[in-house]
Amino acid sequence: MTDPIAADATAAAPATPATPATPSVPATPATPAAQAGALRLSRAVTLAAFAALAVLSMAWEFWLAPLRPGGSLLALKAVPLVLAIPALRAGRLRAYQAWSMAILIYLCEGLVRATSDAPPSAWLAILEAVLALAAFGAILVYTRARRLAAGPAH
Repeated sequence: MTDPIAADATAAAPATPATPATPSVPATPATPAAQAGALRLSRAVTLAAFAALAVLSMAWEFWLAPLRPGGSLLALKAVPLVLAIPALRAGRLRAYQAWSMAILIYLCEGLVRATSDAPPSAWLAILEAVLALAAFGAILVYTRARRLAAGPAH
């Protein structure tokens, strides 16, 4: 006896082999000028986002909407951002790779506080999430451009 479900599945299967959805390497490599432009722009966006996040963190926790009157120790979350700026400005790939994961902590904090805090703090949390997301995107663009500029790995 044949299985009718298996027979229907084989009859409905396409005759052509499946093709990959997207290639892992772009079809046309970017020009060196385009790669240099992507590096400059992504580095500038990353540095601006980190500086803005550090300033926002300090102002938020000391003056704009602190958890406790007079300020909060949560302002210390700005310290790692400030310490990372020299390495990011120097273009150290390892710093970009490490911060591609660490910046997500700031994104998560912004999203959590945007949904749980009162309006003045919630607006600041939305701004923090947007800045962290911009930094994350710029970091991804930078690391990809650096990888493409290095050439194919063998």
